[in-house]
Amino acid sequence: MQRARSQSVCRYHLRAVLRLAVFLLMAGFQVARLAAGQTADHKMLIRDIATVEGIRNNSLIGYGLVVGLKGTGDKQQTYFTIQTLASVLQRMGVEIPPSVLQTVVQVKNVAAVFVTANLPPFARPGMPLDVDVSSAGDARSLEGGVLLLTPLYAADGQIYAAAQGPLVLGGYAAGSGGNAKQVNHPTTGRIPNGAFVERDSSLDLSGLRNLSLLLNEASFTTVEEVAAAVNRELGTAAAKVIDSRRVDVQPPSTSGDLPALLARIENLAVQVRRRAKVVVNERTGTVVLGSDVRLGAVSILHGSFSIEVSTSYTALQPNPGAAGPTEVLPEPRLTAKEAPARNVALSEGASVEELVTRLQAIGATARDVVSILQAIKAAGALEADLEVI
Repeated sequence: MQRARSQSVCRYHLRAVLRLAVFLLMAGFQVARLAAGQTADHKMLIRDIATVEGIRNNSLIGYGLVVGLKGTGDKQQTYFTIQTLASVLQRMGVEIPPSVLQTVVQVKNVAAVFVTANLPPFARPGMPLDVDVSSAGDARSLEGGVLLLTPLYAADGQIYAAAQGPLVLGGYAAGSGGNAKQVNHPTTGRIPNGAFVERDSSLDLSGLRNLSLLLNEASFTTVEEVAAAVNRELGTAAAKVIDSRRVDVQPPSTSGDLPALLARIENLAVQVRRRAKVVVNERTGTVVLGSDVRLGAVSILHGSFSIEVSTSYTALQPNPGAAGPTEVLPEPRLTAKEAPARNVALSEGASVEELVTRLQAIGATARDVVSILQAIKAAGALEADLEVI
């Protein structure tokens, strides 16, 4: 009797353990599947990954003068500043002979500058723009300056805006008697709402027969997703894939409101599969790696070798009472240091976090990581695009 009861209890516990194991197995499979889906692709709006062809910003540039500086403007040898000032004065009715310009006129309170701005799409006359002002000569600072009326040109040579106003600087430069202090960059400034649009450059949407969506990053997978999403929304085969970046959309004949159609299209969500990428900046030693970057099986042998050359000077004087000059002799010293090589072994499918952790453990710096990543890419063990900026 007692033996039968013990066997029943054992079978009950065994069934409970089996059910728990099956539950944990299914739960782990579901979590892995969700994690894989999240890392492989995610949804984004079309407006965040594509633009409409023809609807874009346009760059503007102009050349002008900043006046009102406190002796920190261009020097006298900056001749184009003097010529520009003479042209402005001539338009104001003040004539200055060329001989006087080169010998008498000093422009310490004036600086020649380039003015840049971005003209947004559908800009109408009277719309304000922010402008950036940068020194073109040898001015020390633009602090306290005022930009004179400056026309801004586009690539077609036409004037689309005009800028004028006081500058806002994010730094300053001051000094006297050989002492100087500078904060940030005092030779560039900004004028919020400092320019006004003078020419209508807006695109006439009513004249468009079809629309073209341009992806920010070329991808045949993503462009097919965009075309499919537009066709589902419009209920017809209006979108056609042209290449890995462009989708042509033929507006339905029943759709007379093109802005409303664009609003519907740009708010559609599509699955985006981004390519794994590693971006490195060798000038600053910055490395940016995506979480989806994977590495193949690789072994890294890293060491450092440095050579230091230092020179000290010794004064050689003649004996007391002896004639002869004092000579200064250089004494160079050469020191070479080589650290022992350190090894890092990574298995197939290692993540970026594991790579960085291993490299930090052996004392690798950011610049070492840049060189190591380039070597891993050359070895074919980096499953990502390596971009050097």
